Amino acid sequence: MSVKQEIKEFLRRYNIKIIGFGNIPDKIELLEIRYRYPRVVVFGYPISEGVLDTIKDHPTLIYKQHYKTVNWLLDQAGYHLVQFIEEKGFKAIAIPASQTVDWETQKGHISHKILAVECGLGYIGRSGLVVHPEYGARVRYISVLTDLEFEPDKKITGDCGSCKKCIISCPAQAIDEKGVDLQKCLAKLKEFSRMPGIGQYICGVCVKVCNGRD
Repeated sequence: MSVKQEIKEFLRRYNIKIIGFGNIPDKIELLEIRYRYPRVVVFGYPISEGVLDTIKDHPTLIYKQHYKTVNWLLDQAGYHLVQFIEEKGFKAIAIPASQTVDWETQKGHISHKILAVECGLGYIGRSGLVVHPEYGARVRYISVLTDLEFEPDKKITGDCGSCKKCIISCPAQAIDEKGVDLQKCLAKLKEFSRMPGIGQYICGVCVKVCNGRD
């Protein structure tokens, strides 16, 4: 059994089926990480359609809880995959599924989106999110960096075509044909965070409307 197949079988214990393998691209800014961990395994959980159905033009409390739960499940699986790789005698580090280090630019330690594209899990859509061929933007991801050797998966080529659902639906009017206005998006996230019970920067509207199927 190949090492990629071993990892897939391991992650199936956590009901994870969205899995990709790739190299850390030169565009990743953390050079010390790229040299120490030249490859990456990216995997994800799809977000519940039932939960997304509760969203109209703003986040809901049930979406907030689901969002937190999915991130927690990904972090748990990432922790166990790191242990699995280290037991083989290789190095690995899990980058948290959702940990923002710069809110003004909305960046984490490393871009799961860039790495997901490198691993053949989709392309970047108009919304700035990864569009998976089956689930669209309705996936949360985590990245496990490693020096374990494997062949990268083939990248997916694609685009949004004539679809403009995220442009039409965005409550911040932050998306257009050219991409995303991060300042408009952030302003709306701050507004949503002040809603009773929300308390964090989430939205979910553009995620909901992008299902990758139509």
